[in-house]
Amino acid sequence: MRTFEFNNRLRITLLVGIAIGLLCLGLTWFSASDDGFHSRFWSNVLHNSAFFTMISALAAFFLAASVTAWAGWYTVFKRVWESMGLFLVFGLIMMGLIGLSVYMGWNHLYHWNDAASVETDTILQGKKGFLNKGWYFFGTLVIVGAWFFFATRFRALSLQEEKEGAGDDFQVHRRLRFFAAAFLPIFGFTMCAVVWLWIMSVDAHWYSTLFAWYTGASAFVSMICLTILVLQYLRGKGYYQNVTVEHMHDLGKLLFAFSIFWTYLWFSQYMLIWYANVGEETGYFHTRINEYPVLFYGNLIINFLVPFFVLMRNDTKRKAGTLVFVASIVLLGHWIDYFQMVKPGVAHTAHELAAHDGGHHGADTKHLDAHDDHGHDAKGHSQGHDAKDHSHGHADHGHDAKDHSQGHDDHGHGDHGSFNIGFTIPGFLEIGTFLGYLSLFLFFVFSSLSRSTLTSENDPFIEESLHHHA
Repeated sequence: MRTFEFNNRLRITLLVGIAIGLLCLGLTWFSASDDGFHSRFWSNVLHNSAFFTMISALAAFFLAASVTAWAGWYTVFKRVWESMGLFLVFGLIMMGLIGLSVYMGWNHLYHWNDAASVETDTILQGKKGFLNKGWYFFGTLVIVGAWFFFATRFRALSLQEEKEGAGDDFQVHRRLRFFAAAFLPIFGFTMCAVVWLWIMSVDAHWYSTLFAWYTGASAFVSMICLTILVLQYLRGKGYYQNVTVEHMHDLGKLLFAFSIFWTYLWFSQYMLIWYANVGEETGYFHTRINEYPVLFYGNLIINFLVPFFVLMRNDTKRKAGTLVFVASIVLLGHWIDYFQMVKPGVAHTAHELAAHDGGHHGADTKHLDAHDDHGHDAKGHSQGHDAKDHSHGHADHGHDAKDHSQGHDDHGHGDHGSFNIGFTIPGFLEIGTFLGYLSLFLFFVFSSLSRSTLTSENDPFIEESLHHHA
């Protein structure tokens, strides 16, 4: 079958999933476990919006990289990556909404967006040229808007090529190659900027030169997982019969290889920070190891050990059931990876603001574990910093047992003995929100696939793809 029929049964199933996600977001807003800042709600929106936006962006990026490299093996199913890339329109809307909420002060996701904290914090003052609400909002719109422009050009030129044919001089494909080559450096630089803004700056004092690579690798593996799941579903319904076990084998190799690459980046980032032992850097891992051990160690088990040992054998990459199993587990694992990138920093920011404002923002200090005896006075509300203490409250950059969590003591949100669903581990509302975003993503992908032929038969590399051998 050359054209996908988006039938009512699948449509209704995905709409129900979207409704569940909206319901969970609504319940999160009114949840008794949320604080007066609605930190759980906003962090769930940020977590899922950033995760699926990056998946969509990496689909467009890998499509552009493949076109530029004169690759041909993927051509038979390139419509899937084109459709994933077009989801950037929703990424633009959702991340634009978060940017607007940051600009208007509707949430407290970021410590650097609190003017009182910046005034008394030397580190935040030094970063305010980049970490500010104007750059966050308008920079997000410009950058994601540029990504979406390129994704639409890839799609439009691909459809034009299908309609008009390749031609003797491959004029349309040459134009596609031009836009693909132009997109690669643009995406490479701008991805770092938005990842630093959206995710790394949640922990405002922390930084890592490997973070953009690490976050991008996580999104890329997730994109490969979704590609495997979508293709196997469509093949099971009788579509994409020209996608053979050889193509799935290559996707399995990408999943296996980049899971190892992600682990290499994870270890490199951790090892360098551990070895240097600089207080501004070590606080990030110290918090996650001691206060979020389930997320920290579970992250490695799901995203490295599972794909490594299951897909190590060559034949497992050629079995549909094994690929679907691993892709499902690893997709959830990298969603959890993004969860542990976002949640601890948001919890800490809410804790600090509640402590120094005394609930003036309406924070429920019961749920923030923010008590008056945390050692925060009127002058020391910015993560325990004074002008001489730039290292999360560590005067000598050495972490002792009493002061390990970015300058606050044992009463910190999510600290030892303080278990909080939605921050310590994902709760049902988080899982439901993920289901809603995933359903929206798939709804858009299937809708896009139904509006064109599944295979671009006039692509110059189609014969290579049809006869591909791994």
